[in-house]
Amino acid sequence: MSIDSRIPRFRDFTPTERLAHLQQMLALSDADTALLRDPGALPMDIAEGMIENVVGTFELPYAIASNFQINGRDVLIPLVVEEPSIVAAASFMAKLARPCGGFLTSSSAPLMRAQVQIVGVDDPYNARLSLLRNRDEIIALANSKDQLLNKLGGGCRDIEVHTFIESPRGPMLVAHLIVDVRDAMGANTVNTMAEAVAPLIEQLTGGKVRLRILSNLADLRLARAQVRIAPEQLDAAGFKGADVIEGIIDAYTFAAIDPYRAATHNKGIMNGIDPLVVATGNDWRAVEAGAHAYACRNGHYGSLTTWEKDTKGHLVGTIEMPMPLGLVGGATKTHPLAQLSLRILGVKTAQDLAEIAVAVGLAQNLGALRALSTEGIQRGHMALHARNVALAAGARGDEVDWIVKGMVDSNDVRADRAEALLAQKRGQ
Repeated sequence: MSIDSRIPRFRDFTPTERLAHLQQMLALSDADTALLRDPGALPMDIAEGMIENVVGTFELPYAIASNFQINGRDVLIPLVVEEPSIVAAASFMAKLARPCGGFLTSSSAPLMRAQVQIVGVDDPYNARLSLLRNRDEIIALANSKDQLLNKLGGGCRDIEVHTFIESPRGPMLVAHLIVDVRDAMGANTVNTMAEAVAPLIEQLTGGKVRLRILSNLADLRLARAQVRIAPEQLDAAGFKGADVIEGIIDAYTFAAIDPYRAATHNKGIMNGIDPLVVATGNDWRAVEAGAHAYACRNGHYGSLTTWEKDTKGHLVGTIEMPMPLGLVGGATKTHPLAQLSLRILGVKTAQDLAEIAVAVGLAQNLGALRALSTEGIQRGHMALHARNVALAAGARGDEVDWIVKGMVDSNDVRADRAEALLAQKRGQ
């Protein structure tokens, strides 16, 4: 189904109007819209089956980022997040990207690593070669544990053996199983395989196997996105687009060389990625862990994105990072809203989802760098944050917009100011 992700004045609609528009655009069922409209989308019996000691469920705002065009296809992006400005920034940056073709993406095969730790080895170099010489036997044993994955075209593909000659515990080997997990995140699959091959590895090395578990540094499972923005698209009040581009590149360079800046820079990227990961029922902790470890892969914590200028003076942004997401297993198959999110996205494979995620991260990064390069981060952010302040003060309905306007116009967004304005409004 082809859609148009541009929804003019979407933010001016009421929640009911937005949901009705979404239902018509995506041909959602009444049951689908009820999941979004009514509280309690996650039934207690399903919640009880997902984790232990359940006493209730916890909700966050569920929003739609608009304007995204990815590889020529318009996509609506479901985001679950509490922080103001994220959805607005991502949607606006996607709008700026459309005239030059939107976002282009690609990804590598869904390969995950399982690590098998071997200690008590007196001849680590010889033991390493013994494992590599018996590679086919190890792979066959690993694949015997998941026939369905084999039928779907996945399975253990290779092994690596890393040697650590000196450690506080003596020589250590770590065997890596390289597993194509297809449309799963893959943790359970690779953990099962690692446990299955442990006795054989002990036999081949004469050592003792300790840990058998996946690595969240999924550096073989990469997703990439590119975007190109013409200077005129970045014109802003008091700022020429060409100057904004120079500011963005300077800001990126700061993150590339300084880990203190890079931490905040990359957090901004994850501001876009994590809400999509949450909305689809995936493991955002695994994605975060892999992202920040990957940012250190060259021995220095740096930026996950790059920003350059091409020969025509266009701003060109890229991102490449691990993105271990799944469409099957875990909450993606049990949480009703996770399933609905995947239908809204229209994804067919885990790689499709991973590519969309990094495109959103790149858009979010652009939004932050653009704001930092022009009026500063606080102006737009505080205007949206003012809504939370007004709500916390007790404002409801049309009171919220009135109080927000009063605080923003006076550049005074504070809880006591909101309370004073609420008292004034109700006194009228």
